[in-house]
Amino acid sequence: MHTGKVLLVALCILSLAGSAVAADTAASIPPTEKTPNVVAVVNGAEVTLDDFNKQLYQAQRMVLDGGRLLTASHLARLRSDVLEGLVKYELLYLESKKTVKVTDADIAAEFDKMKGQFRSETDFQKVSLSLRPEVERTLSIRKYFDTYASKAEVTDEEIRSYYDANRNGFLEPEQVKASHIMVKVNPQGNEEKKTEAKKKIEDIRKKVLAGEDFASLARTSSEDITASRGGDMGYIRRGQLLKPVEDVLFALKAGEVSEVVETWIGYHLLKVAEHKPETTLSFEDVKDRVRTVLQQKKGQEEASAYMTGVREKAVVQTFPPPEE
Repeated sequence: MHTGKVLLVALCILSLAGSAVAADTAASIPPTEKTPNVVAVVNGAEVTLDDFNKQLYQAQRMVLDGGRLLTASHLARLRSDVLEGLVKYELLYLESKKTVKVTDADIAAEFDKMKGQFRSETDFQKVSLSLRPEVERTLSIRKYFDTYASKAEVTDEEIRSYYDANRNGFLEPEQVKASHIMVKVNPQGNEEKKTEAKKKIEDIRKKVLAGEDFASLARTSSEDITASRGGDMGYIRRGQLLKPVEDVLFALKAGEVSEVVETWIGYHLLKVAEHKPETTLSFEDVKDRVRTVLQQKKGQEEASAYMTGVREKAVVQTFPPPEE
């Protein structure tokens, strides 16, 4: 979710960059009394130093990860861009609240999507409360852009042109449809417990090879989150699983059951139902998806054009923090 905010701030910087000079001269007002830990006040809403530092760090990482040097002049420009990006992000959020509403159900649904990024429910609960305001902001802005996208008109000719120009983007990588049984181990546990876990999954494998139903055994014996689905993982692409599991999975033929695979989280048993080779999706397969992409692009352009005017009229005080 934090990455999502970084991208939104970057969007504000890039899509509204044309109004930056006018905004800085016509819409900002001289700083009066600085509030501690505040780097800007945007139509009465505060932008904090903590938020600025987080976004600056992310921006610096993006530059360095891209293999570029971060010179003193570049850093000064980056600091200015990050502050202006946060101002525009705040304006975008304030504007979104005028026309859209984020419900508790919306936030709960977003949290459900995020749970898989955490190693345990306990870890998730530790941070979910602090994440809630940021989730609400991100959803509000997303809904705001969606209102513009829903009104954007896209022709079949535009869709075809986009598809023809971006065929490489419609490559569907190799996939396998697989099922999974796992017996967990504690990485800090003793050898006796690990031996018990390995024996348990070896016994399960013997039952599968003897003809017992893999899905039924997964429901009764697996300690993976897929147990309730009979171990069904759906279609898997490379890069989605632990490397030892992935290597075995993609080497199996349809219908085959793996040997026991050991990872740091436990012992695994895998079964492949189907292999899908790499293929290029047809125009008809992706037509609706491309339409949505182009609607979102047009919607963002229209929203950005509107927000340029909002930025020019905004009452903004900035308190750029000193360079360290």
